[in-house]
Amino acid sequence: MLQASDIRKRYGDVQVLDRVSFTLNAGDRAGLVGPNGCGKTTLLRILTRQEEPDTGGIALDPPDAGVGYLEQGLTYEDGATLDDVLRAEHHKLERAEAAVAHYAGRLAETSGAEQARLLDAYAEALAELERLAQTQTTEYEAAEVLAGLGLDRLTLSTPVAHLSGGQKTRLGLARLLIQRPRLLLLDEPTNHLDIDALEWLEGWLAAYRGAVIIVSHDRTFLDRTVNWIFELNEETHRLTVYPGAYSDFLEVKQQEVRRQWEAYTAQQERIAQLTGESRRLSTYANSIEAGTIDFSVRKIAKGIAHRAVIQRRRIERELEQNQLERPKKMSWEMKLQFTDTPESGHDVLMLDGLAVGYDGHPLVTDIHQLLRHGERVALIGPNGEGKTTLLRTIMGQLQPIAGTIKIGANVQLGYYAQEQENLDPESTPFSTVRRVAAMSDTDVRSFLHYFLFTSDNVFLPVHQLSYGERARLVLARLVATGCNCLLLDEPINHLDIPSRSSFEQAMTAFEGTVLAVVHDRYFIREFATRVWAIENGELRSFVDLDEYQRVRQRGTL
Repeated sequence: MLQASDIRKRYGDVQVLDRVSFTLNAGDRAGLVGPNGCGKTTLLRILTRQEEPDTGGIALDPPDAGVGYLEQGLTYEDGATLDDVLRAEHHKLERAEAAVAHYAGRLAETSGAEQARLLDAYAEALAELERLAQTQTTEYEAAEVLAGLGLDRLTLSTPVAHLSGGQKTRLGLARLLIQRPRLLLLDEPTNHLDIDALEWLEGWLAAYRGAVIIVSHDRTFLDRTVNWIFELNEETHRLTVYPGAYSDFLEVKQQEVRRQWEAYTAQQERIAQLTGESRRLSTYANSIEAGTIDFSVRKIAKGIAHRAVIQRRRIERELEQNQLERPKKMSWEMKLQFTDTPESGHDVLMLDGLAVGYDGHPLVTDIHQLLRHGERVALIGPNGEGKTTLLRTIMGQLQPIAGTIKIGANVQLGYYAQEQENLDPESTPFSTVRRVAAMSDTDVRSFLHYFLFTSDNVFLPVHQLSYGERARLVLARLVATGCNCLLLDEPINHLDIPSRSSFEQAMTAFEGTVLAVVHDRYFIREFATRVWAIENGELRSFVDLDEYQRVRQRGTL
């Protein structure tokens, strides 16, 4: 269905893609993985012909197969409504029907060369109508998509400009799923999806008969949706294909690393053995030669010294032919470290009869919860139920509708905003950290290196940073302030998989307290010591995610 052949792409002196080739058949679902900045989005843009490769090309079978692309940072026309976005393909169908009717009417009125020309135009219009008709969904299917993505509460007359960033992403995804193209290219579709929507999308993709390429950092989602992994290597800029889900890929990669270590260790041991033997022979020969003037004995010593030279040359030849590098951790793993965290009291956050919402209209009421020192709580629930509102109320950005919030002794709150709106777009990573931390210029640059800001990147304006880079900068600022209670609103949305793993480890090692809105099920299971779930205007506490899901399945939530 899709074949990419020998694709290469450079931006100036920077190599992004090198000899990328793969085949994708109908029914294949591939997860495209690799660190942020390795070229995944560039490859998708080439596959959609939004960019041209320097060499190589792509082929679709059939050539007119519809391609649907969900890109990051979606933009919509000014003044567009949900109806304009969701019914765009239907409007195309109406125009195609009108074109066919127009040419059919003209054909009845003409003859000769003009009729032959109109026949060609009629055939093209009819082919376009048939193509569009094949991609149309019923109103029931469209409603099912909107409900599955949590957009069914919005009216079709709602202006797109009134939607949140997450709703705009889900709207773009809904538009694609309603169109049902033959090939789907999804660039981080799981961002801003709650657990219910994630599970619904997993089911939808399982029933989808076309081909899919998914860029996602959600490991559970990849395990449940893909049967191939396409890995882009940031160093070689080449793509390697692995069969199976993400867990299968990870196991193969771990085996590769183990084999690399075994081969490297064996080579080092052989080099050490040959080097030791050469050194022993050389020392022995020198001691013989220095201890006698007897020509015959000195001749034997020279023979021994020659054997030492042969050993050294053997080492040099082996290294020239096959010198193995020491296996290392991927350089793109974020090295989050929380140090010198001020200790707080045992009771960190006390919510008593709390109601939160906007303009006097509560979203969640009667909250009675206690957050204790050292707890790592995942705050989950459907989108729009009040998770962000609760965090903003705790931070004092919103006034509670009822009840009280008590902050414990020596508690210093740190807040990560979902939309990263608390970053100054004109500031730089360097000035952002310098403003909140008593560090020297050298220490600031060393500190930012832990968050993968190196060289002149520390002086780039925030508005030029990618979403993932901004996420790392917000986390860096939280670390630099020395806060001991973190309120995090979807902190891992734009982090790649290695960075998510690093963040999990950092949260586990963090000596303070964490309340985090997060939908990545793998992350929740690795990170959370407790789960708070908001649903139907109520907040309840659960031991873990499994208990929450069991209660939901029983219908007693």
